[in-house]
Amino acid sequence: MPRIALYPGSFDPVTNGHLDVVRRAVGLCDRLIIAIGVHSSKKPLFSTEERLDMARAVFAPVAAKAGCAFDCTTYDNLTVTAAQKHGAAIMVRGLRDGTDLDFEMQIAGMNETMAPDVQTVFVPASAAVRPITATLVRQIAGMGGDVSAFVPPLVAASLKAKFAP
Repeated sequence: MPRIALYPGSFDPVTNGHLDVVRRAVGLCDRLIIAIGVHSSKKPLFSTEERLDMARAVFAPVAAKAGCAFDCTTYDNLTVTAAQKHGAAIMVRGLRDGTDLDFEMQIAGMNETMAPDVQTVFVPASAAVRPITATLVRQIAGMGGDVSAFVPPLVAASLKAKFAP
């Protein structure tokens, strides 16, 4: 039976931190599904389609190189429900620091109660990407700063276009 992993997030935008997690996750599973959360209460910078396109363009080559099947999807319900819908027994979560760990442990505990068949796997961020957050990337790009050290080149170009005068 194939090991299917779901990596959920907003991916608004895709960052080098996300890429770091994906590089590690493809070694843990036979199929990796990027699940982009779509919530009516949130106002993302990039549309759902733009985020799907970026995720496919950035992550698919990494999965292919590792021999891991890859897919992108969206969800608008509980993350564990999305994992179960796609047959994922593994939920991948990236950790940058202790604050992330505290928060993610609470979520993992709740998820385990709701879906004991889905195991959360924490992937520690590499030192070089620990400070990167999508929120900070959006803020820097919005103020005209150079984000090329924090995001893949395709995403940097997309951010530059998004904030063009």
